[in-house]
Formats: sequence, structure tokens, C-alpha cells
Amino acid sequence: MSVRLVIDQHIATVTLARPEALNAVDLATEAELQRVWTELEHNRDVRVVVLTGEGERAFCVGADLKNPSVSGVEYWTAPRPGGFGGIALRETLNVPVIARVNGYALGGGFEMVLGCDLVVACDEASFGLPEALVGRMPLDGGMTLLQRQIPYRQAMGMLMTGRRISAREGLEMGLVNEVVPRADLDAAVERWVQALLACAPLSLQAIKQVVKRTSTLSPADAQALRLPALVAALQSEDANEGVRAFQEKRKPVWSGR
Repeated sequence: MSVRLVIDQHIATVTLARPEALNAVDLATEAELQRVWTELEHNRDVRVVVLTGEGERAFCVGADLKNPSVSGVEYWTAPRPGGFGGIALRETLNVPVIARVNGYALGGGFEMVLGCDLVVACDEASFGLPEALVGRMPLDGGMTLLQRQIPYRQAMGMLMTGRRISAREGLEMGLVNEVVPRADLDAAVERWVQALLACAPLSLQAIKQVVKRTSTLSPADAQALRLPALVAALQSEDANEGVRAFQEKRKPVWSGR
């Protein structure tokens, strides 16, 4: 299986499992990722997702160029819901997604990172969009997401030269939340997971939906929207539980309802 999905204690871990190919995404892996994301969208028990790659060399190096050859136009026009790997441009998965970057995140692999909400990387990780160097373009999120997440000049410097940056440079640019030694990567990810689980799950879903859906709107227009996840969170049992727990000086027990 090229993708492993493990769900335990409200945490879903999605692992790209092709270490021999640096976790490159071939046609079968793309199809399996689409299936996995759809499954997670409908699983109300899942509150946090961790996305990573197997092994110590790569998170994901993008599309497997050993796939049957297609032209640039054919690739561009082929349907890929949610962008590269089904996650780069996905707007229907409201639970928070953490990218656990354990090595190279290049091309489509970097686009998948750009589609996550939080990024924790090891020291050896690196990021880049090398498509222009091989006569292609980052069509599945790179050109549209990178410019929104870092300053314009830095984004264009990466997009137009294929320059690869280190995890530390990514941290300085604001692409990465935390960089740690490889030995501490799992512990760092777990800290972020637990910090997310301490919050009301419906509140997190509402926050993500509002941020994702309103990024191009004016503040006034964004404020006026009544998005489904926001309404659900405001009317939830957890909204009352949070206040009760605060008044009773105890930790809230979230039901996700």
C-alpha cells in the first residue's frame, strides 16, 4: 500500500509509504490519497491529521516522473480535486492538518506542505519548487499558495529559479512553525497535536473554514459570512462545556458535538 492511514485517539496519521521512490506520488498513490482525504472528511471522530512520509530521506519529492508520460497541457487539464495529493488546495477538510516534514519536500510534495495548516520539520528537511528547471510549472498549488504565505520577492525567487531552501530558512520566512533535530521530530509533532486536542474540535474546524474561505475577501465581507462550521460551533454542546469548565476551574471534556 502506497499510503497508510492510522486513526487512534482522534488522531489520523497519513503516511506516504514509497520510501524507495522518495515518496513520489504516482497515479495509484494519487488515487489512494483522494480516497483517504474523502474518508477523513466524513469521519467525525478525527480531530487532528498528521501528514508525513516514510523513511528519513523524503517527505515527498512530488510527482513520480516514471508515470506514463503526459504533456504539460494534459497534466494541467486532468482533474485532481484538492490540488496535488488531494490536499494542496483542498477546502472541504476542516480539521487541522500538521505536516511532519522528515526530509525533502519538493515540487508537489512542497505543494502538499503548503496545503497543511501547521508545519513541523527536522533540521535536514528542505523545500523547493524545481518545476521551471525541467520545463514545467507548479500547477497544483505552488504558484497560487506560495505567494500568499511568504513575501512576494521570496516567493518569486523560489518559483522562478527552482531554489531549494533549508528548514531553518523556511522557519525564518514563516513557512514552518518549528524546526527540531530529527530525534525530536515526533515529540515536537506530538506537542502540537496535544495543543490542538486541548481546543474544542468544532471551534478549530470553524476557524479553519473561516480562514480558508475568506482569505480573498475584505474584513467586512468576511465578517458578514455565516459559514456552516462557524454556526455549528456556536450552537454546539462544546461551546457550553468550555464556559462551564472555565467557571468550574477544570479542563473541558470535548464531545465534538
